[in-house]
Amino acid sequence: MSARVVSLTGATGFIGSVLRQQLAACGVELRALGRDKSGTAADGTQWIRGTLEDEQALVKLTHGAHVVIHCAGRVRGRDARDFDSVNVQGSKRLMDAARLSGSCERFLLMSSLAARHPTLSWYAASKSEGERQVTAAAGAVAVSIFRPTAVYGPGDRELRPLFDWLLRGWLVTLGPGHSLLSFLHVYDLVEAVMQWLDAPAMHAQTFELCDGRPQGYSWASLAGIASDVRHGPVRQATVPAALLKGLARANLALSHFTRRAPMLTPGKVNELMHPDWTCSNARISAALGWEPRILLRQALQDRLF
Repeated sequence: MSARVVSLTGATGFIGSVLRQQLAACGVELRALGRDKSGTAADGTQWIRGTLEDEQALVKLTHGAHVVIHCAGRVRGRDARDFDSVNVQGSKRLMDAARLSGSCERFLLMSSLAARHPTLSWYAASKSEGERQVTAAAGAVAVSIFRPTAVYGPGDRELRPLFDWLLRGWLVTLGPGHSLLSFLHVYDLVEAVMQWLDAPAMHAQTFELCDGRPQGYSWASLAGIASDVRHGPVRQATVPAALLKGLARANLALSHFTRRAPMLTPGKVNELMHPDWTCSNARISAALGWEPRILLRQALQDRLF
């Protein structure tokens, strides 16, 4: 492991927690930002109490760190400001702290494939702008951006219901029948990060990541894979677009009374109905030698979610 001191945000989240465990297992000197954590954990992680809004906590997190990995992000919100406060402003604060530390050589921003379509949703726009702000503020710090597609695996709460229902014999489609999807197992994503850590320093680059299945997955192919795995039929039901949009509008309106950030919003519907979420691993494979190992069929067979 070439990195000496690594600082990590999002270390209690889905992707970040898996990455934290892998970093700790490899003996990395690891610091992690935690809203309710401090001190040194049993696995050696040094927790820095704070949030992305706390500039002093970010100074402590990045002081003496040679590498900063930014996994923290907001995926739910009631308006654009909810997303921007974390995905844009929080990312910019972290980069400022990393640059001013004088020790940070490399910065990895965990973004999203949604960033390539910023007009789709508040979330997509915030991820795109977050990338821009981090890159603009980097100075001499080498920035890499990972844009994974839909990530799943142990600890994920967003895609697991889809896979559970598939293995029960049901597929509810939330978009047009011709949509193309792509997925990435969290173990493969973490392995990509580990290979990035071990690679020689590189110029600023943006990498898209998926599980490598040619042409991605259609709704029909998802049903076919699940049918093979469960040795039985998979029945499909489609939620009409008008109904889905109506539910999203109602859900967003209700959130202003409950004060809870909703997942289903008009922007999320735009993402779900986007026709093509496929991507290529060619750039990251050429730069790092990384190749994904877990296709969705194997994950469903082995219950790796």
